[in-house]
Amino acid sequence: MNGDWDDERITAELSDAVREAEEVPGRFLHAGRSAFAWRTVDAELAELTADSADSAATEPAGTRSDTTPRRALTFTAGDVTIDVEVAAGALLGQIVPPQPGELELQSRDGAPHTVPVDAVGWFRIGVRPAGLFRLRLRTESGRTVHTEWTRL
Repeated sequence: MNGDWDDERITAELSDAVREAEEVPGRFLHAGRSAFAWRTVDAELAELTADSADSAATEPAGTRSDTTPRRALTFTAGDVTIDVEVAAGALLGQIVPPQPGELELQSRDGAPHTVPVDAVGWFRIGVRPAGLFRLRLRTESGRTVHTEWTRL
């Protein structure tokens, strides 16, 4: 064996060892993902309790005066209701009982959009989600409510 071969081999083995040491072990990644999933464990889940799309299918023909009806959704978590009207290019709504806070639109295919909820519970999100979305309400009193994932 010559000395150059030994030096090259040692250098290659050291490079491999350093690369392996820099890799995050799979069990660490799994533990991190599991811990991240628990970050919202204290949030309440608001279920969809009313959807005008369900009742629109049962309305008799010719009773609608608007050719582009708006969809209304109601989510309920305990004593909090999130009423949402789906308009062209926006979501409009109110929190009942009225309380200030912030509302975040989360979608599977886009960045979250956060808007304020005023003292009377009104909010306007200037984005209409495409596909699955959910809302996260954080009140000034510290309450967090997530709606279930819903498709428009």
